Amino acid sequence: MQSEFETTALADAVNSFIVVNEIPPEHQAFIESRDMFFLSTIDHRGFPTCSYKGGAPGFVKVLDARTIAFPSYDGNGMFLSMGNMTANQKMGMLFIDFETPHRVRVHGTATVSRDDPLLAEYKEAELMVRVTLEEMFINCPRYIHRYARAQTSQYVPQAHCETPLAQWKRIEPLQPVLDAETQAQAAAKGLISPEEYGALVVAGKG
Repeated sequence: MQSEFETTALADAVNSFIVVNEIPPEHQAFIESRDMFFLSTIDHRGFPTCSYKGGAPGFVKVLDARTIAFPSYDGNGMFLSMGNMTANQKMGMLFIDFETPHRVRVHGTATVSRDDPLLAEYKEAELMVRVTLEEMFINCPRYIHRYARAQTSQYVPQAHCETPLAQWKRIEPLQPVLDAETQAQAAAKGLISPEEYGALVVAGKG
């Protein structure tokens, strides 16, 4: 494509200008200020998959000039991203500030652990991911639409309060495959049908 559009010289110049293989202080501060990022992994069929990861500001840590860490919280039991990175360590991260706007991309190799000592710092985290940086770079922000942050998700685990039960865990047909404690919590909240859950999602209450 670079040859076809005659941009090879431009691409090489941009690459030499923006791509780094260590995390500079300004990128560290930006990454650790984010409360969300997009995670790209590769599944067992070779398909790239993209997932949204959210948490409290600072849930992604820069441990040193080439290492980033983040937790994996309770999900739907499929472990798509975590499983992908266990089988294929190559991954990508996209950090965006929609208000400024600004964005940083990360390419790296990941390890996933149930025994990482950092897990003690994250309430309800199930796994810890450590990313060894291969390269990172900023992108031109001109096409990023500006959005204002409205509200923190009530489902992000916080040390000072109990995390609410996920709405999908109330879906009646799923009850036989949930653990007994979760079933009891769902029954106390009231079971719902898949259609009712879909309506909650559409209404922004999922």
